[in-house]
Amino acid sequence: MPPYAYATLAAGCLIWVAPFLLARRKSEAPSKVDRRARWGMALQGIAYALLWQGHFWDAVLPMWRFALSVIFLAAAAAFSWTGTQALGPQWRFDASLSADHRLVTTGAYRFVRHPIYCSMLCLGLGFGFMVTPWPLFPLSMVVLIAGTEIRVRIEDKLLASRFGESFRQYQQSVPAYIPFTR
Repeated sequence: MPPYAYATLAAGCLIWVAPFLLARRKSEAPSKVDRRARWGMALQGIAYALLWQGHFWDAVLPMWRFALSVIFLAAAAAFSWTGTQALGPQWRFDASLSADHRLVTTGAYRFVRHPIYCSMLCLGLGFGFMVTPWPLFPLSMVVLIAGTEIRVRIEDKLLASRFGESFRQYQQSVPAYIPFTR
């Protein structure tokens, strides 16, 4: 794989992770936490590990794969930055609600209910197109989507328990984490 591909992967990863490192978080403990979402995180971690299996360092990288990778890495960065910005101090590692939690429907949340998960899917696609052998790429995406579905369902239940009908209307009008789908 050419050096510019490694540089692109490193830059894409750093740009994606930066808003999470810079995010301001509430110091108070959340009022409601559902740690079952960590099972989804475990599957997402396995999916990312699968992406990096194989001998990509000596593989030929076709330009079309590089171009798709750059597109998905850019989308991942855009969704991670806009998602964390819109959430502000409500962003947390765990699926949780704070006492003063509000339903965010602006910014990236106009297009998807879970833009951070959208960014994680785009990051996986960006890495996958650049470094993952074809048999592992679809397997990794299936595992990533399974983990994401676990997290989305748990978080949606938490939000529905707090916001009721207003969340259900939002849920019916905005896709979970893949933009422009129903």
